Amino acid sequence: MSEDELPDAHVRRSTIHGVTLGILMLDTKFQRLPGDIGNASTWPFPVMYHVVRGATVDRVVEGQNRGLLDAFLEGAAELVRLGVSGIGTSCGFLANLHPDLVERCEVPIATSSLLQIPMVQRLLPKRKKVGVITGSKEYLTPAHFAGVGVFDDIPVVGHPPEGMMPRNHRIGKARISYSECEAEVLALARRLLQENPDVGAIVSECTNFAPYSHAITRAFGVPVFDVVTMLTWFHAGLKPRDFRSAWEQIDASRS
Repeated sequence: MSEDELPDAHVRRSTIHGVTLGILMLDTKFQRLPGDIGNASTWPFPVMYHVVRGATVDRVVEGQNRGLLDAFLEGAAELVRLGVSGIGTSCGFLANLHPDLVERCEVPIATSSLLQIPMVQRLLPKRKKVGVITGSKEYLTPAHFAGVGVFDDIPVVGHPPEGMMPRNHRIGKARISYSECEAEVLALARRLLQENPDVGAIVSECTNFAPYSHAITRAFGVPVFDVVTMLTWFHAGLKPRDFRSAWEQIDASRS
């Protein structure tokens, strides 16, 4: 049954059409390169953005999202009013808000790339485990992991506070260096794998690491799961591919 054939009660009215996925963005100003969640060219499908004003990196990471739940709920509600069918966010540190957001949001919401950990762990060979690289190990707490249903001890490596990428994020640098950022992220992955030889896959907490996932796999031969892998999978469920035209061509060729 097509949407045109559904009863009115099953069709949600919306202002904007043709966009399935909405993304809640932190209130930032730094440059977002292709591959970053905040660069629209990253996505092979349309996305709708909403900036959560006041949700700065400091308030989300160091502040542990205190006082921000209502702002994210309001942003999610606005995206739903505009017409999206699912929502993602631009920071893995929103994992500790995940239970509250899914309870009160009207559509499915994928708050953090850390949601992938349980699934990835079940994909790995025996005696291999998932490791995490993050923008800040200091502030990534058990509450963040518990918020996405992860209670096992997970090896984590994070940026030092004086690292270039954290500094870029704090000052809102207007132009960043791809090669310098790639080198920092590769250093994190290298340290994680050297300190934990049993790590068989990496999950990137930080959404800004996604442009460098390919470089990690190329350098170290391990699969990497980030916000792009999560939201691409998420979108595929929100809007499954329609294969009717292919079957129609086959039927036509038989007649």
